[in-house]
Amino acid sequence: MEISPFFSRTERMLGPGLMKRLASTRVALFGTGGVGSWCAEALVRTGIGHLMLVDSDCVAPSNINRQSMATMQTLGRPKVEVLAERLRTINPEVELDVRRAVYEEATAASFHLEEFDYVLDAIDSLAEKAALIRHALSIPSVTLFASMGAALKMDPGQIKTGRFRKVEGDGLARALRTKFRKTGGIPARDFLCVWSAEQRANRGEERAEKPSADNPRDWNAKKARVNGTVMHATAMFGLVLASLVIRDCEEKYERSLS
Repeated sequence: MEISPFFSRTERMLGPGLMKRLASTRVALFGTGGVGSWCAEALVRTGIGHLMLVDSDCVAPSNINRQSMATMQTLGRPKVEVLAERLRTINPEVELDVRRAVYEEATAASFHLEEFDYVLDAIDSLAEKAALIRHALSIPSVTLFASMGAALKMDPGQIKTGRFRKVEGDGLARALRTKFRKTGGIPARDFLCVWSAEQRANRGEERAEKPSADNPRDWNAKKARVNGTVMHATAMFGLVLASLVIRDCEEKYERSLS
């Protein structure tokens, strides 16, 4: 397999063997917003060859402050379609499976998670997030990485990675634990996540967008409240989430050589 010249700087650092492994790695990404869109871009720019994008939402004005594919020209279009177009301009050879859909227990089988090496959770709707995590952890061959709450964060220096069971001070992680306890208990299998204990409060007025006729199943419309965000924090969550995949691929590749 010949390494594309697009990845010459990456191949210089990682080596041809790991680049070939990245090209054959299959990743399923759920949620393509302020975290997921940057995660997707980082994965494609680093050489991941197969990526499924799942999101039901369309680009809204409030997305422009933090989502990689959100511009004045893409307003009203499905996020996954616009993001896929952007990713193909970066690497025309990347294999994309684009799903404008909501993950939920009733449709879980349609995503065929068992066919992927990694499942990435960048969903911020609690019920769907909990269902996805539980499903992914039930598949031994799948490695799950998840993002906790990126809203109301300002300092990228406080972003950490760690085991879900040891996360402290993250509101979404706390709500997720409560959800798990009410729906069968916290999964026995732990997983790595991206999180921050930074605590901030909203200072401005809430201007939540409502679901439209073209966008009735928006994940965001299910939120109890809408919190403020800044791109340099949400993007960093996404970049760190992508790094977990790359670093895990590297560890597995190095073990295969020993």
